[in-house]
Amino acid sequence: MTVLVTGGAGYIGSHTVLALAEAGEDVVVIDDLSTGFSAYLPEGVPLFIGDAGDENLLEGVIAQHNIESIIHFAGSVVVPESMRDPLGYYRNNFTTARNLLNVAVKRGIGRFIFSSTAAVYGNPDQVPVPEHAPTRPLSPYGSSKLMTEIMLHDVASAYGMQYVSLRYFNVAGADPQARIGLATVGATHLLKIAVEAATGQRAKIDVFGTDYPTPDGSCIRDFIHVTDLSQAHRSALSYLRGGGASTTLNCGYGRGYSVLETIDAVRRVSGRSFAVQYAPRRPGDIMTMVADTGRIRSLLDWKPQYDDLETIAGHALAWEDKLFREHHGELRHAASA
Repeated sequence: MTVLVTGGAGYIGSHTVLALAEAGEDVVVIDDLSTGFSAYLPEGVPLFIGDAGDENLLEGVIAQHNIESIIHFAGSVVVPESMRDPLGYYRNNFTTARNLLNVAVKRGIGRFIFSSTAAVYGNPDQVPVPEHAPTRPLSPYGSSKLMTEIMLHDVASAYGMQYVSLRYFNVAGADPQARIGLATVGATHLLKIAVEAATGQRAKIDVFGTDYPTPDGSCIRDFIHVTDLSQAHRSALSYLRGGGASTTLNCGYGRGYSVLETIDAVRRVSGRSFAVQYAPRRPGDIMTMVADTGRIRSLLDWKPQYDDLETIAGHALAWEDKLFREHHGELRHAASA
């Protein structure tokens, strides 16, 4: 029973591949390495470098490796970029998923786990946000993910597939042993930017919007440790293998931290200060986003291990320090060569 993971060399994908491999699963990865890194895959995991929407590639990999389940991460995830390039986002997120599902149906694959997002909700009417809340995305990123959710529901209904859509809230942190983490250049994740500032790689951190009707005026986010999220995918796979019905689940901890609180946590953990610059609100940004986690906790055998902002920040910082040291070691080596 082999699991195909698309986008498995990316940030969340690589942590999930690691979790699956450590649990003894057979895993195969397709990734175009546009934001992923082949070095972050566990030894022995086959990697096919290519587009997760390439039906010929998919057909070959699925046939060769006897794939029984698919976990689909591959896609584009930056809200401001999606505002500038909506067609690119609809291609990478919706069209790719359509092609992948087309091959999955043809090959009789019955289990599918989809990497979705809390951005499908837009600005929610109630917080914490339950899965049945209205979906009103504010960006092409959120819209492309919602369109894929709708398509997945229709495909599953028509062809007898079972699926879990996992709506991620704010994913952060790194492997607790600092083996892998977020290494994408120009990443827009708040905690990543904050630890880059703490390690001297950024002169400052911009806070977009300090006039929201929140306690300190900045946006509020529900952070989830990437390792806990990777275990949620393992649990979702077990749920489907056990005959679980198709469902959509929020992935968060159910508690919110403001942008300014998050920056303070990084300052405390690192013991380092860095400049913060206040900037206007960004189009597409959501004010407050906190998950109602009742459904995932009741349906899946999933118990978060790292539900603590300072722990998440500490793991992110340890990974960033390691990246920084490795980068400077390479520069020194190149200079002396």
